[in-house]
Amino acid sequence: MPGSVAKPAVSRKDLGAPGSVVATRHWHGLDDGRIQCDLCPRECKLREGQRGLCYVRARIDNEVVLTTYGRSSGFCIDPIEKKPLNHFLPGTAVLSFGTAGCNLACRFCQNWDISKAKEYDVLADQATPARIAEVADRLGCRSIAFTYNDPIIFHEYAIDTARAARASGIKTVAVTAGYVNPTPRREFYEHMDAANIDLKSFSDDFYHRACAGSLRPVLDTLEYVANETEVWLEITTLLIPGLNDSEDEISRMTKWVVENLGPDVPHHFTAFHPDYKMRDRPPTPPEVLTRSREIGLANGEHYVYTGNVRDRTGQTTYCHACGETLIERDWYRLGAWELDAAGRCRGCGVVCAGVFDPKPGDWGSRRQPVRLADTAT
Repeated sequence: MPGSVAKPAVSRKDLGAPGSVVATRHWHGLDDGRIQCDLCPRECKLREGQRGLCYVRARIDNEVVLTTYGRSSGFCIDPIEKKPLNHFLPGTAVLSFGTAGCNLACRFCQNWDISKAKEYDVLADQATPARIAEVADRLGCRSIAFTYNDPIIFHEYAIDTARAARASGIKTVAVTAGYVNPTPRREFYEHMDAANIDLKSFSDDFYHRACAGSLRPVLDTLEYVANETEVWLEITTLLIPGLNDSEDEISRMTKWVVENLGPDVPHHFTAFHPDYKMRDRPPTPPEVLTRSREIGLANGEHYVYTGNVRDRTGQTTYCHACGETLIERDWYRLGAWELDAAGRCRGCGVVCAGVFDPKPGDWGSRRQPVRLADTAT
């Protein structure tokens, strides 16, 4: 699906902070003089000074550049369960950050103040990849998450940060819509340890009308990550009343997940709240989340969760073989832990799929903003 561009045209001197504009590789010239960005399926075709729909990639001096390298909308230490990731280092702290912009145009965006930002004053903090890794390590974070907006659009910054993190023994997490082309996708996930990918709907019409995108590239990304990488994968579906929450759609979606990704990929059904350009829809009723979870379990998904509501049953991990509680959760706080040191159910010995330490972390439900410019070296 072709992208659109923002006007007026910009030049390098309009883009602010030194070092924030860096060259990119995923583009090629067209016969009509435009340059096509090849990062995502939108494939924006740009004349000099034009930006892609994501807003942060632009054609400057006859190349496509990233304009937000090293700049962030903010850093925060979160529980890893907030991403949401329930089977990746439970209970540990993750240093989360994003930039600005997005390569989809979701009318229901729950982080629209960041992902839809068109002004650089949202980028309130600055940090090099090495600095991010150093601070994460010093503050006791087991991982760094690229989140709040889609890390695909700050591809180069995310990969450089992942390299720095890996050198320091820190994991990296991508929270993404999975809307990316095959070549940059392969390069991106080579450096990630875990991902939560949005499967926003199982309808191409929904993606077209509500997100200005398409379903197939997302399914391709899910299949690639699940079947061709070592990245730990979880899925999130935000349920919007009357749009993507029918029993039929949830049944078709969860059957596809089991058949194409396998039963061990955790699936989070989360509650919508009216926001951005979709304030006419009511919040998701808790019973819709519960029903969707039950459909997923009935169709063979081993680990299905509810989110954005308080639901101990829907947020607790159970053994898919014997039904016993493995990891009890109350929002983002862990309770009973019934996995042995090898990640097996203490009751029946069946392995729980995931990436687990011998013991859970103890970060709890805290959310701690961090300004890297103010932290001591």
